Amino acid sequence: MEPSRRRILSLWFPRLGAERVLRHARWGAAGLVGPLAVVGDRNGAQVIMSLSAAAEAAGLTPDQPLRDATAMCPDLVTVPANPQAEAWFLTGLRRWAGKFSPWVAEEPPGGLLVDLTGCAHLFGGEAALLAQVEAECEALGLSLRAAIADTPGAAWALSRYAGRGVQVARNGDAIQQEAHATRSRAAKRRGWEKGGGLPVAGPVAGAVADGGPRGVIAPVGKMRQVLGPLPVAALRLHPEAVEGLVRLGLRRVEDIAVLPRAALARRFGAAVLRRLDQALGLEAEPVTPAGAPLHFAARISLPDPIGLLSDVEAAVDRLLPVLCARLVRQGRGARRVRLQAFCADGRVEVAEVGLARATDRVDRIRPLLWMKLGDLEAGFGIDMLRLEAVETEPLSQVQHRGPVGGSGGVLARETALDDLLGKLGVRLGPEAVTRFHPGESHLPEKAAQVLTAAWSEPVAWSDGDWPRRGARPLRLFRPEPVGAPETDPTPPARFRWRRRDLVTRMAIGPERIAPEWWLDNPEWRSGPRDYWRVETEGGERLWLFYAHGGDVTGGWFCHGVE
Repeated sequence: MEPSRRRILSLWFPRLGAERVLRHARWGAAGLVGPLAVVGDRNGAQVIMSLSAAAEAAGLTPDQPLRDATAMCPDLVTVPANPQAEAWFLTGLRRWAGKFSPWVAEEPPGGLLVDLTGCAHLFGGEAALLAQVEAECEALGLSLRAAIADTPGAAWALSRYAGRGVQVARNGDAIQQEAHATRSRAAKRRGWEKGGGLPVAGPVAGAVADGGPRGVIAPVGKMRQVLGPLPVAALRLHPEAVEGLVRLGLRRVEDIAVLPRAALARRFGAAVLRRLDQALGLEAEPVTPAGAPLHFAARISLPDPIGLLSDVEAAVDRLLPVLCARLVRQGRGARRVRLQAFCADGRVEVAEVGLARATDRVDRIRPLLWMKLGDLEAGFGIDMLRLEAVETEPLSQVQHRGPVGGSGGVLARETALDDLLGKLGVRLGPEAVTRFHPGESHLPEKAAQVLTAAWSEPVAWSDGDWPRRGARPLRLFRPEPVGAPETDPTPPARFRWRRRDLVTRMAIGPERIAPEWWLDNPEWRSGPRDYWRVETEGGERLWLFYAHGGDVTGGWFCHGVE
């Protein structure tokens, strides 16, 4: 019994971007009528990335400048390209194609590769399988060009270039454009080399007649004959390599397949030989399917509806160890956990908590969930509970240098703050708990930035990294004018601030801070400042500065209170 040969199915969706938009418009309130084009930026110009069938019928082509397209088709409807949405749509098509084979790989921006080895007979053969694929794509409103061959390279080439003629570029370098005397003295050549028309790639052997699939099914073991009439671009070569080959008159795959390999590699690089060998099956090219996304969830179905808080807690106590065990196996930690309660009346109650640090420990997730269980409305009872870690992070093992456990252990001290932040986040919201981080600026108002505590780490300054700055007040506010002589830069003996007359008891300074000259900050248009720490006879400790004047008049101001 002969070993089964590989059979690869290539699916190409030439209008994927435009037809994705048409599908969403069809689902929406209003549909799109008329030619449609998806437009994107390329080298600073607006070009067409994808076209609908109506737009192609109007004579438009992909990669065409938008201004030329609108001149040819004034009623053209354009939408901006959305590469992320198209990638998600292609991922959805990959999951759909998984019904035909477990080995499905994406080929952005609009293709799929399916390894059909050992699977086609389950659908009645390759022809029946290809017919089913085409019928389902037609029902989805998607244009499709498909091909089945022995190698991924051959299937890719046939799905995109089978049945298309070889483009003839009149660039003066082709052998067909030589002078008549040169051709008359040349060695005996084939008919097309004597000035005749170039052959056009016709239907490939193995294609099914009417009533069968419209795609191409290449015969087994005939890759050289199948690929020969196709243009060299079908080998997935770099555009520069394709241009160089065409300039020498090597327009078809069979033209380069008979050339000396050493000379071809020396002139155009080893990539040309590698792509040729992959297409012919001389070099292995695996189909690598996308891995399944990590999914961490556990659920429990209850024999009778429950409504008591103690019953819900008991059910969650059974789900948490299962969820955490799955996290441990994958080396992940949960950052956000969601509990869904499916009620008997069809409602779904949701309780969601966030953690300040990723964890896979039951004792750190349970207290936070317990704080949210009271918000669930059971109604006529809860039939099923589902616990899911909706956000996870890689969790690395930490080696502790001290005793673990206990109220004074290293582990307890490290997690106490994280547990506190998690509990405060459940009560107040994760965005309401913040911490200060040092900012990249010497200006007092920019010296610190406010970050969410749950999504940031405290800064551990070393002695060498600690910024050399003067003392800063506990409370900083916008500069307020101080009644003092504007021309005297020394601290005033008496001044007026907030409608009070104050007497200076002690002043420490100055600390000169200059504005950032590369930024236009309206607050610092008064020029450099000399900051003083001033203590009054009444006990107030103020942070005053004298502005030397710049674009606006300077003077004395109060910037903070210690």
